[in-house]
Amino acid sequence: MAKLLILKKRKDFVRAAKGLKVVTPSLILQAAQSLCVPDDCCRFGFTATKKLGKAHIRNRTKRRMRAAVRDVFYDNALSGTDYVLIGRYKTATVDFMALKSDLLYALSKINKMITEKKEPHSDEADLHPTD
Repeated sequence: MAKLLILKKRKDFVRAAKGLKVVTPSLILQAAQSLCVPDDCCRFGFTATKKLGKAHIRNRTKRRMRAAVRDVFYDNALSGTDYVLIGRYKTATVDFMALKSDLLYALSKINKMITEKKEPHSDEADLHPTD
């Protein structure tokens, strides 16, 4: 179980945007390896743009994403990773269980991409013979 910290700096959000991304019907999850977080922590941030609607809709969107994170991330987050959740039009109105299942799906898919990216491919070793 990783300890959760909050992303606050713009440069961290931009770095996560350049990393991996998974899109679901109710949210978008971006992730990148963290540069400055201890190994037992992960950081997360939330974004809801003005395209979603007025302030009360954006606030509801972020509240629902934070609540879903509290339920899902503790068991499934990778240590040393920065995650950014981006709200979509459906985030404020979708059923909460559907939001959690979308988040769990996106998190498992992005974690799989991160772990595959870390592991060296065995095919590369076969390309360079040692004779």
